[in-house]
Amino acid sequence: MSTLRFHAVKASLKRKPIKIKEGKRRSEIFGSNVFNEVAMRQYLTKTSLNSVLEAIEKGAKINRLVADHISTGMKEWAISKGATHYTHWFQPLTGATAEKHDAFFETIGGGLAIEKFGGNQLVQQEPDASSFPNGGIRNTFEARGYTAWDPTSPAFIYDKTLCIPTVFVSYTGEALDFKTPLLRALQVVDTAAVAVCKYFDKNVKRVNTSLGWEQEYFLIDTALAASRPDILLTGRTVLGHSPAKGQQLDDHYFGTIPARAMAYMRDLEHQCMLLGIPVKTRHNEVAPNQFELAPIFEEANLAVDHNSLLMDIMQKIAKRHSFTVLMHEKPFAGVNGSGKHNNWSLSTNTGVNLLSPGKTPMSNLQFLTFFINTIKAVQTHEELLRAAIASASNDHRLGANEAPPAIISIFIGDQLTKVLGELETVTKGKLSPKEITDLKLNVVGKIPEVILDNTDRNRTSSFAFTGNKFEFRAVGSTANCANPMTVLSTIVAKQLMDFKIEVDELIDKKSMKKDDAIFNVLREYIKTSKAILFEGNGYSEAWEKEAKKRGLSNNKTTPEALKIKKAKSTIELFESLGVMNKIESESRYEIEMEDYIHHIQIESRVIGDIARNHVVPTAVRYQNILIENVTGLKSIYGDRFKDFAKAQLVLIEEISEHIETINSTVTQMTEERKVSNKETCLEKKADGYCNKVKPLFQDIRYHCDKLEIMIDDELWPLTKYRELLFTK
Repeated sequence: MSTLRFHAVKASLKRKPIKIKEGKRRSEIFGSNVFNEVAMRQYLTKTSLNSVLEAIEKGAKINRLVADHISTGMKEWAISKGATHYTHWFQPLTGATAEKHDAFFETIGGGLAIEKFGGNQLVQQEPDASSFPNGGIRNTFEARGYTAWDPTSPAFIYDKTLCIPTVFVSYTGEALDFKTPLLRALQVVDTAAVAVCKYFDKNVKRVNTSLGWEQEYFLIDTALAASRPDILLTGRTVLGHSPAKGQQLDDHYFGTIPARAMAYMRDLEHQCMLLGIPVKTRHNEVAPNQFELAPIFEEANLAVDHNSLLMDIMQKIAKRHSFTVLMHEKPFAGVNGSGKHNNWSLSTNTGVNLLSPGKTPMSNLQFLTFFINTIKAVQTHEELLRAAIASASNDHRLGANEAPPAIISIFIGDQLTKVLGELETVTKGKLSPKEITDLKLNVVGKIPEVILDNTDRNRTSSFAFTGNKFEFRAVGSTANCANPMTVLSTIVAKQLMDFKIEVDELIDKKSMKKDDAIFNVLREYIKTSKAILFEGNGYSEAWEKEAKKRGLSNNKTTPEALKIKKAKSTIELFESLGVMNKIESESRYEIEMEDYIHHIQIESRVIGDIARNHVVPTAVRYQNILIENVTGLKSIYGDRFKDFAKAQLVLIEEISEHIETINSTVTQMTEERKVSNKETCLEKKADGYCNKVKPLFQDIRYHCDKLEIMIDDELWPLTKYRELLFTK
């Protein structure tokens, strides 16, 4: 195995950057492999085009007759681009994307064939869905699941295949994917936000949710990654001693991008341009060999699809450059983990960002309305928002280097805190003309000035306001953005609905003017939402104690965090807004709990395998070398040999102690795993893996890592951190 390690290092050092030919300007090729409006105008009839645009802009349904015309145009466009197959591209609850390819080719008898793609193939397909996670929605032998076209996300061509973004539902209609609940949530927040916007602008007819994600990742040479069984099977290193140099010098962050990584990025960005993914930013991240890319903001559904597609093509293109992309939230202990910050906002069809301050008191009152309602929504549902980013891999990251803790809090900055403080003192009931004037001129009217000082971010805050958007920083790098975006959109929609009811009640029953009513309701929200606002250090023990006093949850593990998903209040929330019914909510809880169990189970097996089959035999081999050395010294020096073999004898003893502890702890871990596996109750099984199996990982790792720095480097079989992190 050690031979493999050195061969891997040697192979990685010989790599040269691949030359990338980009040719045309990015603006010229952007979206050229996407069936966007430009392509549709060329290949669709006017009726078909209008039907698709109506579906995109207003959610109108497309009838099957028109779908036949659309499919014909889409097929001709795809074939003109070299496509030979089509697939319904969907996002099941596995966390990965899924696709089944069918050829346009069909025989018509007499030895003849044609290219065929009808409306039925476009609108709906029936893949074999038996092995996808369903959380008890249906039995395994009931394989029927349906994919249905989502016209709001345009079809695209990748690898000679026409990919059609779709939803994925069961035979009985329940959602089996991430996209379906997201689309429902986006519709609900659109309706709720438009109703509130009418207080300020009667011309608002639609509110879009925008999302800008930031994808962090590590690039590791394929040979080095292949030499580590843990990376291949779990996506992270379960063992490995920290190198002498890590990220403490901050010399990688925003530094010159290594040549091979730059070639990879250019190749990736070229593919993104063809696929209409508007990537704009690239840079070195904090940890060695860690990088980030980020796009321009897009409508949330499209942004989610683009991120899922990006994660697929990142891996494919990486192979061309002899890289393995690690998207695990914590692939290396002791250095920065990887997140996927979700920058969220709402914007109207009139071009107004509802979370961006305006130039007039009225526009700023609108801003404060959506700003404070978002804070109130997070305050009310902070535990559910925490559950939206819970996973076995993200548990490693939260609270570690450069990551927010498991406590959900909101950072808004000193200036906006002062603004809320001023609003909190608003008189209860009807305001005098002078109060209204002073409030609008001295508080609300000054927001554009103070907002300039409010663009800094508290790195320990999981949910921070950054000038014209909220940044949900706790989302993990492997996550599908649809999950947190569904929850966030749902809770904000519910809050906006409640806000409108309260304001209308004050207007109708108390005969208040609109502005008086809005100020009164916002004042109460500020008072009841103080607990979620936090400007300090989220890593401190003092904050944990303070958060507990404030009644905030601190669910540090996934099983703890997910419990809220099966709560009656959560099920009623999603069901009342039509985002998910009870069956869908409960199935997701079960799927995510099972996913957690399986991840910890796999990691446990990998740790046991590497510890016993790689580390311990190497330790014994080195110990035998030391014993031979001591025996030789004794044969030369007789009784005086101990004077010359003190260090060797100490090493022999320490190695024995580490070997003994590793073996006994692996045995204990295996037994705990067997106990957990016998549990029929999902919660008890997850609890066993979380609190009995997983804690032993660190004990085994500690002793294996101690052996790594004791044993001859020539013998050590596992590629070391210094090689994984610093081989460019």
